[in-house]
Amino acid sequence: MLDAYIQSYNQAVFETDKPAALEVVNHALNDGFSPEDIVFKLVIPAIELMMTLIEKDPDANLAQHFMTAQIAADVTEKMLEKFSKPPEMIGRVVIGAAYGDLHSLGKRIVSGCLKSLMVDVVDLGTNVTAEKFVDTAVAENAQVIAVSAMMVHTATSEKGSLGVRSLLQERGLEQQIKLAVGGAPYRFDPELYTKVGADAWAPDGVTAAKVIVDLIREVKP
Repeated sequence: MLDAYIQSYNQAVFETDKPAALEVVNHALNDGFSPEDIVFKLVIPAIELMMTLIEKDPDANLAQHFMTAQIAADVTEKMLEKFSKPPEMIGRVVIGAAYGDLHSLGKRIVSGCLKSLMVDVVDLGTNVTAEKFVDTAVAENAQVIAVSAMMVHTATSEKGSLGVRSLLQERGLEQQIKLAVGGAPYRFDPELYTKVGADAWAPDGVTAAKVIVDLIREVKP
């Protein structure tokens, strides 16, 4: 029976039909499946499937990315309230758009995917200073800082990722806190992430979640 729910949930997600996805979840709960089953056997596999499809088709529909992430985040948050015991989160990330950048869609996709993968997300919003990224990561005991930039000048600014890297070096935090970046400029120049001092980058919001999880595991094996 679970296979039928998996198929129906995946179809709803890939058609960006949030009400249908939530209906599948409610039916599964009514049929006796646990909230844990919903998250670990429906939601997370759907995110992982989307990651696989994006690797095969980098130009996959952005709206589909966004809705997959939002549905996953919404369902996960609802199910976590019903867990028999709080799940063990694998880590924490501080995320935001670089100083001078007001674009938020990409990081919202990343945040949604991360939440469904059992990662705590501290979203600082847009136009975030390097100091705020680092100070918050230290205060929140985060393993990763994720900086989104949709314009070349915000990606390469000394007040963006370069500033974050400089502060991590100054404070001796480079082994405890990793830096991930993403956004259009990095797709145009795949080596740009090294020029701005990042440890890793991702071409889209969904695969960014996997990259960030891998960085968390470097800090927390």
